[in-house]
Amino acid sequence: MSVQIYTTPTCPYCVKAKTLLQRKGIAFEEIDVAQDPVLRQQVSEKAGGRTTVPQIFIKGLSIGGCDDLYTLDQQGKLDKMLMDEGS
Repeated sequence: MSVQIYTTPTCPYCVKAKTLLQRKGIAFEEIDVAQDPVLRQQVSEKAGGRTTVPQIFIKGLSIGGCDDLYTLDQQGKLDKMLMDEGS
């Protein structure tokens, strides 16, 4: 899957990010890191040291968290990223 979102169940920003993706009809893979500190550390390393959730990746590229996702959408860049990859 081209969009991955690493989340925890109680994170309101995770819910907000997933809501935007769902509203836009973007399929994504959700990975819950709440109970797996090793996975959470791996995601942090993959995200350039960021430790917060959500962490969102498109085509393996870290785009950041919820605010970053909304910024990309507001700038019209999110749709372009997804169109460029054909999903």
